[in-house]
Amino acid sequence: MIRAVRGFNDILPGESELWRFMEEKALSVFSGYAFSEIRLPVVERTELFSRSIGETTDIVEKEMYTFKDRRGESLTLRPECTASVVRAYIENRLYATPVQKLFYMGPMFRYERPQKGRYRQFYQIGAEVLGDASPRADAEAMEMLMRYLEGLGARGVELQINSLGCGVCRPGYRQRLYDYLSSVKDSLCENCRRRISTNPLRALDCKNPGCVEATAGAPDIIDSLCEDCRVHFHDVRSHLETLSVGARVTPRMVRGLDYYTKTTFEVTADGLGAQNAVAAGGRYDNLVAELGGPETPCLGFAIGVERLALVLKASGVERTTPLIVFIALGEEAGSRGVDVVRDLREKGLKLFEDFSTGTLKKRMKRADRLGARFVVMLGEDELKDKKVTVKDMSASRQETLSWDVVYDWIAAQC
Repeated sequence: MIRAVRGFNDILPGESELWRFMEEKALSVFSGYAFSEIRLPVVERTELFSRSIGETTDIVEKEMYTFKDRRGESLTLRPECTASVVRAYIENRLYATPVQKLFYMGPMFRYERPQKGRYRQFYQIGAEVLGDASPRADAEAMEMLMRYLEGLGARGVELQINSLGCGVCRPGYRQRLYDYLSSVKDSLCENCRRRISTNPLRALDCKNPGCVEATAGAPDIIDSLCEDCRVHFHDVRSHLETLSVGARVTPRMVRGLDYYTKTTFEVTADGLGAQNAVAAGGRYDNLVAELGGPETPCLGFAIGVERLALVLKASGVERTTPLIVFIALGEEAGSRGVDVVRDLREKGLKLFEDFSTGTLKKRMKRADRLGARFVVMLGEDELKDKKVTVKDMSASRQETLSWDVVYDWIAAQC
């Protein structure tokens, strides 16, 4: 038997309905904020990610699926989507419109150790705002994210925010952090020791227990913000309060990608362990210019679908659609039952028409094995009065109903 590649999972019936619910809710909520969907290729030139994400990040150093095509060009399965959105924004001159609000859904790829809620092919739902520098845009994006999660029924989630400063104030903070980390270098993991001089902020994001303890006394970046970044962060917090969006300031929070500036945020959830971020994002005002486009302020976020599914299950959210099996007893019932079947399907019910033969008892057992919640039976006696017998398999009860009330009766039981 050939098995799936480790870390590449099937999304099976029963699970896929919950995923569809998350996707449809995103489409509904994001559209209300004037976001439009963009669909992007899963393969990009490798340099797009090495230039945007950062050469010293774990993603670029260890996690990308990179290969050469037949012409020798280095290509990479996308490990995230913001860089792809920016590439499309520049290449297709979307900057001709003052502000672009885009969202996407789809698979990403990183060679990570598979664990709860983390796979090598994983899925994200994300949103990007390109062309808006206002702190109100930051707050609105976070409001939209929290409204989306609330609409799904997610419980135990918390919005955490921070500021990473800008090109003016971050170098000074970087030096102070470097000095501190040098003083505790022996307590850091090998990866963090190696990066002290190239990217010291990565140490604050490390989940190694020794690094967490060693960096507990590290200087807070908020104390090093320049006036512009300080005002921007203050205004973001003020607008969140106006929108009644609760947020906790977390000075140690940094993002795993180098392109972030100013506002950064995460949504964490209970019950996911150390890797408890369900969504994350922030502002990246320099990325468009760094990739060859015009100076463009931007911000965005991405949601981990697998982790969000775990949160929704823990919150008691289920989206399985009850299966209805239709059994026609006899040729005439099979012909006349077409109208009943079509009507129930047009009203949105999930209906399986049983074409097997045999006794009713055998066909009922087959319906049970199919996982039917309801069985609709049409026989000679019911045909005369345009009625059907409907059995609720979960309650072991049945009713004989007129064709025109079957849908209402089933809907009342669900």
